[in-house]
Amino acid sequence: MNAAVRNALIVGLLLLTALIAFWFFRNFEKSSEEITLPAYGEPTYNALYALRETLIRDGVKAETRRKLDLPAMQLQPGDSVLMLDDPRLLPPAQVESLLDWVQFGGHLLLRVPDADEDLDGDEQGLLERLGVVTSDAAARCQVWQVPGQASHDEFCSGNRFTLTDRIRAELRWADGGGDDTLAYARLRYGLGRVDILGDMDFLLNGAGAGDPGLRDLPHRDLAHLVLAPNYGKGTTHLIYAMELPSLWKTLFERGWPVWLPLLLALLAWLWMRCQRFGALLPSPREDRRSLLEHVRASGEHLHRYRKSPLLYDAVRQAFLARLRRRAPVAAALTGEAQAQAIADHLQWPISRVQTALQIPPSQDDIALRDRIRLLIQMRNQL
Repeated sequence: MNAAVRNALIVGLLLLTALIAFWFFRNFEKSSEEITLPAYGEPTYNALYALRETLIRDGVKAETRRKLDLPAMQLQPGDSVLMLDDPRLLPPAQVESLLDWVQFGGHLLLRVPDADEDLDGDEQGLLERLGVVTSDAAARCQVWQVPGQASHDEFCSGNRFTLTDRIRAELRWADGGGDDTLAYARLRYGLGRVDILGDMDFLLNGAGAGDPGLRDLPHRDLAHLVLAPNYGKGTTHLIYAMELPSLWKTLFERGWPVWLPLLLALLAWLWMRCQRFGALLPSPREDRRSLLEHVRASGEHLHRYRKSPLLYDAVRQAFLARLRRRAPVAAALTGEAQAQAIADHLQWPISRVQTALQIPPSQDDIALRDRIRLLIQMRNQL
């Protein structure tokens, strides 16, 4: 490559680079964007985490617990307790302890649960003791106005409730429309207060731009209202879950990145190995020869290949083995003396015994059969 071509290529590459840079900077510009990351850690299981941190920053002593633990909490008259879950699940002993504490200056905040025929109507229940009756009436949004802010709708979801005739509410927020269903009420109980809320969503952690949670000024103002009776006096105890979630439900909802691949791997392994399982019905049994047929076939094979003396020797060894057990003296002898001892024991002619003990010629099939027959008779008579 000469110098002129090389210089032309270099100039061309520089011009192409300049064109690409011009197009990029003309069509793209640097900008920043704020993205709310999903929650991790404690906010994923503690729905009141943001409320606790907000109270602590305001100088209020606040604690969160998974379940109500009265001995560990050591409630004092100026404390507040906010329970997120169903108060009907409390045992009678805890109900009595809570009401005694509220009567001497405590502040209790409860959320009305869904109507349930199996749980409602218990005279010893906390809601029944307070004169609260759950209702299945449809909820209507309540307008909450904060100075300097646009009107805000609250209690649009959740449940509604009514109060018995003997109960008077210090504060109440009714749906209107001619019925007595309430979205919020504050009851006076002795020296303390009990706030009943149809919905506590404004107190929970926010889920992003669509649900700002306590980042929204009207939500903070409403939270300050419901916590006002003992705000800053004592400790605010936040109970975010009275019941443990189901282990199987947790594994199904959160453990699927582990169990789903394992399940697919198991199914794939079973599919690969299914050929080892065999057919649905067993294969028919093949024809098999009996033991006697095997013995006969083995003898015919030896006789066919001129190994008849092996057959005679096997029968003779079987006879001698029994002779050693039944007549050891005769078995210890040899030659003519042994034949005479066997003949005396069997009461046979000695010539017949001698014939049976002599090895037959390899080609004489008649002599082979006769001597094997004699040996078998002699063995059976021992």
